[in-house]
Amino acid sequence: MYRFATFFAFLLIFALFLGVLLVPATVVAEITPPPLPSPLRQPPATSAEGAVLYDPQSGSFLVERNADRRLPMASTTKIMTALVVLEQCNLSATVTVPKEAVGIEGSSVYLYEGEKITVRTLLYGLLLSSANDAATALALHAAGSIPAFAALMNEKAASLGLSDTHFTNPHGLHDEAHYTTARELALISAAAMQNPTFAEIVRTPRYTAPQNGTEATRLFLNHNRLLRTCEGVIGIKTGFTKASGRCLVSAAARNGLLLIAVTLNDGNDWRDHAALYDWAYKEYEAFTPQTVSISLPVIGGEDKEVKIIAQGTVAMTLPTVHGEITATTELPRFLYAGFAAGERVGTLVYRMDGKIIAALPLITANGVEKNQLPRTFFEKIQDLFQ
Repeated sequence: MYRFATFFAFLLIFALFLGVLLVPATVVAEITPPPLPSPLRQPPATSAEGAVLYDPQSGSFLVERNADRRLPMASTTKIMTALVVLEQCNLSATVTVPKEAVGIEGSSVYLYEGEKITVRTLLYGLLLSSANDAATALALHAAGSIPAFAALMNEKAASLGLSDTHFTNPHGLHDEAHYTTARELALISAAAMQNPTFAEIVRTPRYTAPQNGTEATRLFLNHNRLLRTCEGVIGIKTGFTKASGRCLVSAAARNGLLLIAVTLNDGNDWRDHAALYDWAYKEYEAFTPQTVSISLPVIGGEDKEVKIIAQGTVAMTLPTVHGEITATTELPRFLYAGFAAGERVGTLVYRMDGKIIAALPLITANGVEKNQLPRTFFEKIQDLFQ
């Protein structure tokens, strides 16, 4: 009886010991990135009635001028048009151009009634040539009528959390009830740039497509001259009506940091956008460190070690002048077999000047099964007490 009690007590202590070793490593709570500090230099002034410079990565507006004033947006409307079409339509679908899409006022690719053309080609005409007839053809194809398509545009705006944007048409011809703000147009543009097809089209300098039923070829030229004149620019859309003045949305990426500039009613928009980017990229940079890949010993398993990897990536915006950044891992010294792939075992913590700025879970890259214990295992433990 004494031997049995001693043996039972040993097993209990041994189990508690295992439990201590298997307690997960300290888990750092989800980290809210520190707010961006004020810039060292003031941003350049613009000629715009409304303007923003937006950093989607941090969600920060680096520059704001009348950012929430409702203004007409002209053909920058077509950013939302394209976003809705990309969500509603098959790119390879054929559109038969209806009479209602022919001869629309303003920019045009001269569609003719009954012409068959793909959604993809119409999107190039929409975003490069700013074609109002392409916008109308796409809207009718997607929703059956202009009011129905405008309703889809407004639904999308609502889903993005916008409250100062309203659409009545897919092309941006003037309407008092058709408006946005510089801030909300930047948010629309950031959502659009997440779509790979949209991003590919708006950075394309020129595009050719055969004209169905003829021997002719259509050439679409991108109106955004910043693609040629400003380092890192990768889109997005120009616009102009007499009522709106010159409108421009652009996006640039330098050293991994994407920024979006919006100016509404700006007579000097090309210069203003270039100046904003030159200023911003001297003030801020992307923080995208390499994550770790290490191995831990495994006890009692088919494999003797397991690879540990970080789950996710860190993407932050920091001032170009910042403190020292360090990365530390919080992990047990080893693992006991009997775990699956993807189990969290620790945390990768990034600190700047000693303060935590980001954290990623560390997980097992693969599972390791336990070894089959020999039948004499408990007998050997008993022998220790004899």
